[in-house]
Parts: sequence; C-alpha cells; structure tokens
Amino acid sequence: TWLLAGTLGMLGGVAPDEAAAVDTSQWKCESCPFEQGTSGTVEVAPTYVSEASNRFGDFSGLDRKGGYLLGNGSVRYRNPDGTYADAAATVFGQDAASVSADAGREGLFRLNAADDALPRHLSEDAMSPFLGNGGSTLTLPAGYPAATTGAMPLASTLQPVNIGYKRSWLDFGGAWQAADAWTVRASVRHMVREGTEPTSGSSLVDAAQLVAPLDQTTDRIQVSGTYSGRRLQATLGYEASLFRNSQDALTWTNPFTVGAIGATSGQLALPPDNEFHQVRATLGYQVLPNVRASADLALGRMTQNAPFLASTLIADLVVPALPATSLQGRVDTLNANVRVSASPTERVRIDASYVHDEHDNRTPSSAYPSVSADMFVGPLQTNQPYSFTHDQVKLGADYRAPHTLKVSAGIDYDAMQRTLQEVGTTHEVVVYARLSAQPVHQLALALKLSHGDRTPSDYHVVASIDPAENPLLRQYNMARRLRDSVGGRADYTVSESVAIGFDVDWSNDNYSDSAIGLTTARTLGLGADASLAIGAKTRLQAFGHTDRIRSNQAGSQLFATSDWAGRNNDAADVIGIGVRHTALADKLELGGDLSYVRTRSDVNIDTGAFNPPFPTASTGRDTLKLFATWRLRDNLTLTGTYWYEHYDARDWQLDGVMPGTVPNLLAFGELPPHYNVQVLRLAMRYRF
Repeated sequence: TWLLAGTLGMLGGVAPDEAAAVDTSQWKCESCPFEQGTSGTVEVAPTYVSEASNRFGDFSGLDRKGGYLLGNGSVRYRNPDGTYADAAATVFGQDAASVSADAGREGLFRLNAADDALPRHLSEDAMSPFLGNGGSTLTLPAGYPAATTGAMPLASTLQPVNIGYKRSWLDFGGAWQAADAWTVRASVRHMVREGTEPTSGSSLVDAAQLVAPLDQTTDRIQVSGTYSGRRLQATLGYEASLFRNSQDALTWTNPFTVGAIGATSGQLALPPDNEFHQVRATLGYQVLPNVRASADLALGRMTQNAPFLASTLIADLVVPALPATSLQGRVDTLNANVRVSASPTERVRIDASYVHDEHDNRTPSSAYPSVSADMFVGPLQTNQPYSFTHDQVKLGADYRAPHTLKVSAGIDYDAMQRTLQEVGTTHEVVVYARLSAQPVHQLALALKLSHGDRTPSDYHVVASIDPAENPLLRQYNMARRLRDSVGGRADYTVSESVAIGFDVDWSNDNYSDSAIGLTTARTLGLGADASLAIGAKTRLQAFGHTDRIRSNQAGSQLFATSDWAGRNNDAADVIGIGVRHTALADKLELGGDLSYVRTRSDVNIDTGAFNPPFPTASTGRDTLKLFATWRLRDNLTLTGTYWYEHYDARDWQLDGVMPGTVPNLLAFGELPPHYNVQVLRLAMRYRF
C-alpha cells in the first residue's frame, strides 16, 4: 500500500506527457511480499559431539559422544486465489525434533498441526542400588537392609541411573472466518511426559534418594468465537486442562534396618489427576476516537478427586480411618479486569486499570490421621482450605513535552485478603516516575524512580499450625515492607559506526517490623554494551552485565527473640562479544561469538560463636562459537560451525557426598556438572 501510494504520488508530481513516457515494463519490485507457486529449503547437517554430558544435552538432545545427522527443511505453497500451505521439520538432536504444517485460504479458514519433542536430563552420574527404576515399585538386591550406608554392599550393587524424561506435545488447531466480522477458533494440545524424576523417602532418621516414574499426560482444549467490528471487538471462549498420571504411587523397600515397629517398605503419593475448566469473555470498545475501553472476565474451576492412599503400609499400626476416600478438592476462580486509555491531547495519554482475582477454596475441611515415618501415630490434623482475593488499581499518565522530553508518572494500589493465614490483609501503594530525554542528537537518557509501602494488618498465630510458629516471625510476603528502586539507561552514538550504552538498576527492601525473618534485601545491576562498525564489512558487538543480591535474616533457636543472623550474598557476571565479517561480497561470511558467565553464592550464619561460613557455591560457563558461510550458488550455501563450551560447578551440597558418605542417607552420589564439549557441524542448505 505504501509503495503504491508513493508511486502514485510521484506520478502525480510530473506532467502528463512525462508520466506517459515512463516505461515500466522492466520494473522489478525487490521487496514485494507476494509469492506464487512452491518454494522451500532443505538443510542437511552432519554433526559431531566430542564428549557425553547430560547437562550439555539438556533440552538440546546432544547428550552423547559421537555423530549426529541433524537438519531441517521447509516448503511453502502460494496460489493467487489465496490458498496457501506451509510445512517444516527440524531435528535438533537425539529425541529433539519438531514437525509442523499450516494450510488454509486467506480470509476464509486455516488449519494447523505440530508435533514437538524435547529431552530433559535431570542428573549427572547418579547411582543407586535399587532395582526396578522407572517403575512404581523399587526393590533391593541381596545384602540389604543394613544399619548404616557403611554396612551396605554398595560396591557390588550400585548401578548408574539416568534420571530424566522426554516431553512431547501434539497440536491441532484451526480458524474459520464465519462472516466478515466473525471468526471461530479451536485448538487441542496433547502433551506427554515419559521417563523418571528424582525424589526421596524417609523412615524416622534414615533417608534414601529414589527414582520416581513419570508417565503423565496433559490435554488442553481451547474454543473461542470472536467478533471484530469497527468500534467493537468481543471474544467468548472456553478452555480446559486435563492432567492424568498413570502412576499414583511409588513404593520402595527400606534399605535401612528397622526396629520392631519400623517399616520395611514405604510409599509416596505421586501427583494426582486434576482438571481445570474456564470460560472467558473479552470486550473492547472505541468509545471516542481518543478513548478506548476494554474488559476481561474469566470464571474457572479446579478439581482434584483422586483416591487416597493408605495412611501406612504397616498392618499392625493402629491408625484411625480416613474421613473420606478422596480429597474432593475444588477451587473456584474469578479473574476480571477493566482498562481505559485516553489521549485528551496529542501530548498526553492517561491509562487506568482495575484487576480483581479470587481463589475460593471450597475443599471440605476434615480431620485426618497423622503417621510419622510409618512408626508413630500422631494427633488428628485438619486441612485448611486457604483462599484469597487480590485487587489491583493502576493509574498512570504520559506527557510528551517538546524537544524529545517525555515524562510519565503513576500510582499502583495493591490489596490482598487471605483466609487461614497469619495476616488477613495487606495494602501496598507504589508511586513511580519515569523521565526520558535526548538533550543532544547523539545522547538518549532514561530514568525511573519508584517507592512502595506495603502495610499488613495485625499479625497473629494460626492455631491450626502444629507445631506452632514463633509469634515474632514475619513471613516476607506478608510483612511490612518499604521498597525503593532506581533505574537508568544512557545511549550515546559516538559516530555513525560507534555506539555505546550503559544501564543501572538498584532496589532496596526494608522489613523494619520483622523481628524474626527476612530483614533487608538489596539488589544492584550494572550493564554496558557497545557496537562498532569497521568499514562496510565488519561489525563488532560487545556487552557486559553484573548483578549483586544481598539479604539478611534473623532467626531464633529458642523460640524467643533473635539469637542468630544469616547473610546471603549472590553475584552473577556475564560478558559477551560477537563479530561478523564479510570476507567476500555475496560469497563468504565469517563470524564468532564468545561469552563468559560466572555466578557465586555465599551463605554466612552468625550464632554468636565461631561458625565457619558455608563453602561458596559457584558456576562458570565459557562458550565460543565460530562459523563460516560460503555461498556456492544463489540457492546453495555451505556453513561450517565450531562450538566449544566449558562448564564447571561447585556445590557443597553435592561435592564429596557419595552414596555411602552420610551414614543415614543413601544418596545418588552425583557430582555437580563439569564438562568440556566441542561440537563440529557442517551444513549444506539448498533453496528452491
């Protein structure tokens, strides 16, 4: 449209005889998007990976050493009558692939389908003596049980276990233009997770890490109808999410010797079947040329009614009967919001919104028997159906002043009402201001300031919590909090070929009324980036960012005032640089990317006596990627890629903790990830 308008405008500015003399027979539109016929690409990419690593292959599927045949392809068809079809397929790695198809007729209907799969690897070098990993029952070989891990025959019974799963999903959908202003849409997604995941079980003071089975499906259904008029737009839709787990429990043999009343086996409930249904309506209306209003309303219901497991597997343990055969869980949800935006003048814009969320937990409250470690019967425990209501009101205004100056300000009000919690209501008010300007042509500045004050109602101890909590405790999400934050950004164009930028973000949280709990939290982020063009053939980009997060908390060992303090210091640093160089015009392009990532976490505990700090937990990742693309012909290219990645982690929770290190813990013995992987890839792409 713009090209046509510009062409007509140029023709309108010349004399009729000059316009008639123009010969357009050889004109060619280089940027017109119109396509006809069939086109596509095919890429074949033999790939070699130098080292096996579950951590490196997480999501990518490149987890084993050796060769892979990767690749992708796509095909497009366009007909002048508006009929079209697209199809694409990609193989990322082992168990990682994607296939999709899309077809229809412009302005009338559309059909689409997709099948995707991704692997997850959740462990590195894990070992276990249990038999039957991947199933619902874990047993042990001869030599078990034993009093401690040191007395177990671990050397002869440990075996590697690969903990992870494959996630795949199948999508079908379509849309139909029922009339000029009406559209009907429908989609279905079937997602499957198959494999294993880590869990643990305990018996009194003994514990074991276990492999739990995964065989879960989630079906999601969406149907909607939309009306889109000149001033009014509306949608009415229905959505359902159905979760099914074919494994309801994991049973394992206790590897530790137990006493007369101890359990020789244990059982854990796995995620139960559940459903979510929601009806949603949206409405948008152009009240005036400069005023628009919109609203959303959604009513939902979550249910969970899977049968209960037995309270214990010990037949001789006398346990009161369960009050019901299932939870009969039900939560009704209400989500509503209204938004209005107006522009009284060309320079002023005002936005206002109100959001209301309700979670009404209608699960029956019953008294359930409690069993500790399959050995002791405790008092009855009553489940507490927690509910909440959340309201948010936002009002903001933007003013675009002369000479590139823009000012924004606003106020946000947040109110939360809770049931069966230590704090019934919290109210928070946040005021903010933003300023952006371009004082000179080469310099752009932006600044944001905000201040928030959250005030809770009286804090009280919930009687149903057993054992009782310290009455001085203030949970951080319900405690009084003052929050101040500052953010800024500066961009400076040194010349046509050089540009640099800087940004800073700082925030400070003060929990002044918390005698026990989180007391302060502070974050600081600094960043810089630059781009440099060296002639017409080479471009260089670089960036760096650092984050520092510090928090302090107070605790009590004696159920009284604070007698110990904890400090957390976390740091993250990221540096990256990339270069692109055209060695031969339209023939050879070279490039590379280098990134450096370091994270660090320190925890210190002060109890008044000498306490050495926890060892530092850290991770480091260095990545280098080089590529060269050679255009053999206009429709045939050859790309070679070299990828090197080094990853090293230090985690005191895992370092040196082998299966028999802790006498009363049968651990996986896995180590933090560490690898040096090189990937070579040669890809040939043909375009037709």
